[in-house]
Amino acid sequence: QVQLVESGGGLVQAGGSLRLSCAASGRTFSRYAMGWFRQAPGKEREFVAVISWSGGSTYYADSVKGRFTISRDNTKNTVYLQMNSLKPEDTAVYSCAAGTPYYWGSSSYYSNGRMDYWGQGTQVTVSS
Repeated sequence: QVQLVESGGGLVQAGGSLRLSCAASGRTFSRYAMGWFRQAPGKEREFVAVISWSGGSTYYADSVKGRFTISRDNTKNTVYLQMNSLKPEDTAVYSCAAGTPYYWGSSSYYSNGRMDYWGQGTQVTVSS
């Protein structure tokens, strides 16, 4: 069982930056691929980014490539999402998620939301 708690959301102007953090419980954090997803009001949940358990591989949604960076610190049981050049369309609740231990799938696997554990989410609002 993995428990995930997100932080770092808030209100920012377009063009600004935010860094989200997701702290995981337990001593097995380094076994899991970790991802970020978002859901805007009235829309379905959308894949943002995912990082392998070692941190050596990543996938990003086309809409955030070049603007967002996912990273992890296995010594701190934490995954991060650095968001730069934010746009109003990035406004959403951002949630982190943990995948199947020691499994690294294709980008389509993760873009379909195939994760085992989910956090509650943190609100990000980008004003124009």
